[in-house]
Amino acid sequence: MIKSKVAFIVYGVHKDGLNDPMGVPFIDDKLVENAKAALTSAGLELVVHELVIASKEEAKECFAKYKKMDDVDAVVLFSGTWVWASHLIGAIRDFSFSGKGIVLWTNSGSQGWRPVGGLVMQGALKEVGIKHRFVYGSYEDPKEISKIVSYCRASSEKNKLNMSTIGVFGGRGMGQTCGAADASQWMKMFGIDIDSRDTTDLLNTAKSVTKDEVEQARTEIQKYFAEPIPDDETSERSIRLYLALKKIVKKENWSTYTIQSFPGLGDDYSATCFAQSMMLNDGVGTSTLSDFNTLLTSKILTDLSDEPIYYGDLQHIDKSNNEIKIIGDGACPPSLAGDLGPAGFAEHGIPTEGEAGGLSVKLVCKPGEGVLARVGRNNGKFEMVIVRCSIFEPPKEELEKRQLECGIPFWPHAFVTAHCDIDDLLQAWNNEYAVLGYGSHLYDELVAFCELTGIKAVAL
Repeated sequence: MIKSKVAFIVYGVHKDGLNDPMGVPFIDDKLVENAKAALTSAGLELVVHELVIASKEEAKECFAKYKKMDDVDAVVLFSGTWVWASHLIGAIRDFSFSGKGIVLWTNSGSQGWRPVGGLVMQGALKEVGIKHRFVYGSYEDPKEISKIVSYCRASSEKNKLNMSTIGVFGGRGMGQTCGAADASQWMKMFGIDIDSRDTTDLLNTAKSVTKDEVEQARTEIQKYFAEPIPDDETSERSIRLYLALKKIVKKENWSTYTIQSFPGLGDDYSATCFAQSMMLNDGVGTSTLSDFNTLLTSKILTDLSDEPIYYGDLQHIDKSNNEIKIIGDGACPPSLAGDLGPAGFAEHGIPTEGEAGGLSVKLVCKPGEGVLARVGRNNGKFEMVIVRCSIFEPPKEELEKRQLECGIPFWPHAFVTAHCDIDDLLQAWNNEYAVLGYGSHLYDELVAFCELTGIKAVAL
């Protein structure tokens, strides 16, 4: 999970202990301390700017410092009292070119004229066209704190993607029109470079993995499963493919990757589902079929959540109760197994989609609160559909029946209740895939990420 490092800056012209006509300091030092404590308690790492800024020179020095600090993801500008906007706006404008998030935070209250300082700066940023989030609310209100934290964490993810490289093995899988990528658009929107390889290096690397490496991996993998890993050639190829992916991603310094899977590799050597399961379990947000839009969603949710993510087909949607079954073709991180039983093994099992066969994961995802999301393009422009959801397990006595409904009971299942108008979801959705992330905080962070990057958020 991302840990956001944020600069906390207090501004206002009536500073250094200056009192109002009633003898009360304009800037409430206790309020400032409580505000910092609230942000720290909410999970942000603060770098506190000790000087209250008011003049142009103070602002220049302040923002130049944090612009150069690569580990600072955002700034929180805290309104201490009123301010001359012209003294700050030039330095803030220059800082904004770094791409780091800017939050203007004003705690409500008449003392100190804080709202005046907050609103005059919001107006200045709007006039100049500087992207920011304005938050007006108390440090004691969790909803207001969440608005700050979600924006800062989304800024961290935006910065993390910038100047990263993602890889793709092979070409387009299964004719995925709704997963194709325009490399120039990805660079323009996110600063991401797309690199590509055919599967030759991947196959050669898998075949060169030593027996000792395979046995060591078996030992490490086994702890996620109650039953023994099958001791056969199919299972060994699946493990070799997993280790080969790890090696090449590390060698190429890719932040993540997508893979064609089939036709091709899944027919000639091994289905990729087990390897994908273990990469997801390792915290690498990835995708199959060279589906770049699912890849981006998977990467973002993996970075923002402290749980692995699961992507799979929206295999059935029941409009009567908003229930959705997400069933992937054998790829699911085994650590998501719930109370109905630990993760198990199965064969990929579909001759038309990977005739070489391969090990796959069988499980039912554990209960929790989270989101369903997917980035897609509508008429060439990025949008992200985001919906809150609850993940549940069906009664044990009904599980077999529910798994048999799809005709492939041995693939991983997630049973989800979507908290939205289901017709709106159906009309907005942009692929058969959905990405499931655990954590109720993810919804607001995805909306903030869209706000920061220029993606249209379809938040249901």
